[in-house]
Amino acid sequence: MIPGADALPATAGLSSEAAALRLRQVGPNKLPQVLPVPRWRRLLAELTHFFAVMLWVASGLAFVAGMPQLGVAIIVVIVVNGLFAYAQQERAQQAAAKLHELLPALVSVRRDGRIMKVHTTELVPDDVAVLVAGDRVPADLELVITATCSVDESMLTGESEPVPKGEGETVYGGTFLVNGQAEGVVLVTGAKTRLAEIAALTGRVEAPPSPLALELRRIVRVIAAVALGIGALFFVLSLLVGISWRDAFLFAIGVAVALVPEGLLPTVTLSLAVGAQRMAGRNALVRNLQAVETLGSTTFICTDKTGTLTQNRMNAVEVWTPSGMVILDGQGYSPEAQVSGEGIEQARHLSVAALAASQGRVVLHEGQWIAEGDPMEAAIDALAKRLAGPEGHPEEPTPSQRFAFDPRRLRESAVVGTTLYLKGAPEAVIPLCSRNRTGAGPDRALEMVEEMASHGLRVLAIAQRGLPEAAGGRYVLSEIEAGLELLGLIGLHDPPRHEVSMALASAREAGIKVAMVTGDHAFTAAAIARETGLMGTPELVLLGTDLPDDDAVLAALLDRDGVVVSRVTPEQKLRVARLLQHRGHVLAMTGDGVNDGPALQQADIGVAMGLSGTDVAREAADLVLLDDDFATIIAAVEQGRATYANIRRFLTYHLTDNVAELTPFVFWAMSGGRFPLALSVLQILALDIGTDLLPALALGSEAPSKGALKRPPERRHLMDRALMFRVFGLLGPVEALFEMTAYTAVLLGAGWHPGGALPAADVLVAGSGAAFTTVVLGQLANAFACRSATTAPWRLGWFTNRLLVWAVLAELGLLLVFLFVGPIAALLGHAPPSPGGLVAALAAIPAVLIADWLYKVIRHRRPAAGQASRSKASDARRPFPQVSVYKPPSRGSSHE
Repeated sequence: MIPGADALPATAGLSSEAAALRLRQVGPNKLPQVLPVPRWRRLLAELTHFFAVMLWVASGLAFVAGMPQLGVAIIVVIVVNGLFAYAQQERAQQAAAKLHELLPALVSVRRDGRIMKVHTTELVPDDVAVLVAGDRVPADLELVITATCSVDESMLTGESEPVPKGEGETVYGGTFLVNGQAEGVVLVTGAKTRLAEIAALTGRVEAPPSPLALELRRIVRVIAAVALGIGALFFVLSLLVGISWRDAFLFAIGVAVALVPEGLLPTVTLSLAVGAQRMAGRNALVRNLQAVETLGSTTFICTDKTGTLTQNRMNAVEVWTPSGMVILDGQGYSPEAQVSGEGIEQARHLSVAALAASQGRVVLHEGQWIAEGDPMEAAIDALAKRLAGPEGHPEEPTPSQRFAFDPRRLRESAVVGTTLYLKGAPEAVIPLCSRNRTGAGPDRALEMVEEMASHGLRVLAIAQRGLPEAAGGRYVLSEIEAGLELLGLIGLHDPPRHEVSMALASAREAGIKVAMVTGDHAFTAAAIARETGLMGTPELVLLGTDLPDDDAVLAALLDRDGVVVSRVTPEQKLRVARLLQHRGHVLAMTGDGVNDGPALQQADIGVAMGLSGTDVAREAADLVLLDDDFATIIAAVEQGRATYANIRRFLTYHLTDNVAELTPFVFWAMSGGRFPLALSVLQILALDIGTDLLPALALGSEAPSKGALKRPPERRHLMDRALMFRVFGLLGPVEALFEMTAYTAVLLGAGWHPGGALPAADVLVAGSGAAFTTVVLGQLANAFACRSATTAPWRLGWFTNRLLVWAVLAELGLLLVFLFVGPIAALLGHAPPSPGGLVAALAAIPAVLIADWLYKVIRHRRPAAGQASRSKASDARRPFPQVSVYKPPSRGSSHE
């Protein structure tokens, strides 16, 4: 209970009967629940997206064409892939759901003239909530009693420092009391709170489609158009060679269905799942599988400051006294620290004085200090303990009277015996000091304040004075805060994470721009940006209150590397996200508070904090950092780029196969039906979802290359000119050439000649087996060739991707099954090839590898035209003036 609370009638509270009545009238105190998408709808979405729809159509056409086996097989592919993708998403949802709840379960209230515990959902307007340090605020309250009260509002505003609160001020649900005690009357609950308003804003923001989704739609459209076009062509050709229109139509459908790469969909899904699993091993929880690839396409990262770039552990690193400067080399709240400098004894006295005017403390847990209360005051306690030495303990002053910090005084003081100890902002403390221990004036102290602040430190001034005995044992504040003796200054610092500078350097090397978007003070944010190396050149710091109204002007200011945006509101952060996306960026946005939810939902990749983040932020995010570390984002980007490269690898692999599968139909059509068909539709299906699937999956698990973060983000289509040439101009034709050579060799060896009568059935099935074997063996070589677009497989090492080695062995095993297991061979319509056909099939392996090697050599030697100009363009910066803080033009002035 707060001292003196019983004397105030405003805190009498409601009766239980009145509270029950109001609960029935206004409803429970909980955030409006955004109804989760039902599981059946999430599963249905995995079975009906754009790619799946194409396969459903292909399955239906297969049944129409009289190929039920093919139709059933395609349905199995769709269903198994959908179930797997659903299971992956569900596992990520369940992992995210285990993180802690936002609001407390129980709260203390005054009812029936006494304090009792009730469930948070039972809180109603006009209830009186009783809070102590560490309590989460359960609803929007108007404070009626406060005692040294400060509130952490970072989850709503982004402000990292606790905000002092006095009587009559409002505190919002979801924030929490850092120091002191308070009682407040409930103003609004549930859906009417500020917390609910921001959560609702998050729900209204629709996430944009991922780059991968857009690319897959494009690929599906291209494949569908090609398949239907070729099917129509073969329908016409079939009619011209005398086939009935019904048989021609069914044959054309079979050709179109055969050109659909049924194995591509499960390969994409499994590749994303592998990427998600690897990210989880690096403390990044993926809640949306497509986010894996989107991370690799990221061109701009907007990062928060506290806890992401910094350790969120305030640390006292400098102590100035008139006797000299003391430097402390310690990390956060670790007990170990190196203390050096002059005036250590004076610094020790100063730390005890500051401790007297503080309530936050550190406690030792498993060899580390843990903050309890205000992090800044905990840092003062850590300072006192460090200066006391390993064997000593700082004197624990017990104040008889406290005068809480408030935003008007900018200081806090406490009386211990007959001594007043005071700490606060230098500008609020130094003018009250008439002297220091050396008798000098305040000028030197003001110089030191400027010097310490220039290092990015938050500076506190510490002072004291002796007091006469108080009449009645109580002092009047206005009578004692004068004629103080300045003890010195404390420089506090929230140290950056050790990995941040290297991670920022890696981001820039990878062509990714980074900006800091925070609710914190401009100069605090700028100091951290400089210390970590985030700040760009020229420096640019934007204040949320001064952001230009013109979207084009603001977008131009934002679209640069190293900009700092401070004091932003949720709406402004959302605006920043949209403007950067309109500039063509793939945006990753970090956040941990409810205020970050709308921007996280809008961003291409919303990145929430797992340790310090709120449920609203995590629900809006695609990626949750389990360690809250910026470096984890860069590690995830690296894996995302690897996933993008892997998708190109197995896309090349699959499409090469399609060229070889289509070639027999082209020969048949161009010969007017006189050249026998080398492959059947069922053989093509066996290639797509039989022998090809495992090597493609192994390519999808290829580890990131060493240069993944040494080049700009991929801004090209998955199916670009380079890939299309490699598939349709090189690898595919080589496979097709040896496929038809093997087939023709078997037929010629049996005495057949072009234009003559069809050979015997046993010759045709042996020739078909030779063609089938050639495609499988060519794809075996192609799998190793597709591991890199620039390096020959023998330079990479044949066994560096062990999954691929096992997949190729399994591919050979399946080939033997398809050729030598009688019922399966009969179903597919082929037989083991003759010796001549087998020799031609085996020759496909070196042929594919040599052709690919020659392509890579020629491509490597080709001069990189325009590379220098592109490099200059990427380094160029827009000519803005070198300013520390951006100020909008005044009314009536022109903007250049």
